[in-house]
Formats: sequence, structure tokens, C-alpha cells
Amino acid sequence: MTEAGSPSIQSPDYWWYRARAQLLETVLSEHVGEPRRLLDVGSADGPSVSWLRGHGKQVALDVDPRGLGPGGVCGSALELPFGDEVFDVVAAFDVIEHCEPEEQALAEVFRVLSPGGRFLMSVPAYQWAWTHFDEHNHHFRRYTRARATRALRASGFEILRATHIFGSTFPMFAANRLRTRLQERGRDVATLDPDAVPGLPHVPPAVEKALLGLADLDRWVLRSRDLPFGSSVVVAARKPY
Repeated sequence: MTEAGSPSIQSPDYWWYRARAQLLETVLSEHVGEPRRLLDVGSADGPSVSWLRGHGKQVALDVDPRGLGPGGVCGSALELPFGDEVFDVVAAFDVIEHCEPEEQALAEVFRVLSPGGRFLMSVPAYQWAWTHFDEHNHHFRRYTRARATRALRASGFEILRATHIFGSTFPMFAANRLRTRLQERGRDVATLDPDAVPGLPHVPPAVEKALLGLADLDRWVLRSRDLPFGSSVVVAARKPY
């Protein structure tokens, strides 16, 4: 588990974070219910969980204290500093790919969830899309929908919904990642300071507007069906009663 912070600490208004928050709400809001206590793991990534505010008593946890507000808990997803079965919902948005071993992080989530509690998760998609950006962000893996659901089932969860998001922007994502992989071939990964927050690609305003419009198309589709492809995977799962 890395101690490096999320780029959202410095760029909370970046188009991708804004779009992802709306897509997560579209896919996952019906699985939140009325929790008494909700744990937000990796909460330095604040833009992703703004839509969860007001759902029960929320506890924010992150390994990087820079992104924590008053009352936040500094700790690791690999060893959650909470008792057994104390949360009705646990959210971890783009967190589990940072955790090694993966099964330990999922076991910790399972442990702190009450019976019937829901786990809301997003992870980056497709190992073929791996670039130096993943290295700089201290990822251990990328996922397919099948890979994500298989890991959750192996940890004891029941799957409620699993879908890709960012399907409408996927052709641009794929072209960019494949071009970047060709450019990076044979080049060493640039070294960053251990606590450095990686930068984000610059997006001109006109392109940002187009990307947000495409994300809105995803939201329209996701209200009634899952997406078979996209640059992220989102899963809602449940701890059995």
C-alpha cells in the first residue's frame, strides 16, 4: 500500500473526477440504502464521494493525511483500525488497485461490514492499458469486470451490480494509452519523490466540455443497463446475512 496522495488533492475540479462522481452516483446510489455508519476508504479522493454526503454517520480514512478533513482517520486499507461489523456501507473508489495483497484489503472490508452491508468499489480497467502513469500512481494492477467480480466473490461477497463506466470516452482513452505505450517502450519510468502527487494530463476547455458531454451519455445509458466496456469498472457487492 502506497503513501503517495491522489492527484485529486491538487486538482479536485479536474473533469475526470467530476464526471466520475456523477457516474458513481448513477450506478451505485440505489445500493447505499440508509446506513447508520459509512466508511469512505481513500477519502483524500474527495470529489468521488461528494454524492454520498448525508448518508448516515460517515468516517473518512486515508493513508495520506493531506486529504483528510477534521475527524478523518489516517490508516491503511490493509489494516482497518475499526472493530468487526461496525459499518453498513464501505466505499473504496480507485483504492483496491493500490493494495497488495489485494485479498487482504478485501478481507478487511468484509470484516468491518455488518451482515447485509454493501461494498461500493471502482477500479481502473484493462491491464493492456498499463503505462508509466500507473507506475507513478503506485498501482499494482488494472481490472476487467470479470477479474473484479471474481476477486470479490473469492472474498465472500455477493455481487449486486458490476459495470464499466466511461464507455463513451473509451475510444479516446484506448488510443491515448496505446500511443503512450509505444512512446514509453524501452524507456525507464521517471523517478518521483515518495510522497509526490502525480500530475494530470492537461485538457483544453473545449475538449473538457466534450468529454463531460460524453460522460453524460454514459449516465443516460447506465440508468437502465450496464456498459460492456469502459476505462473503469464499478461494482456494488454485499456481505451475506
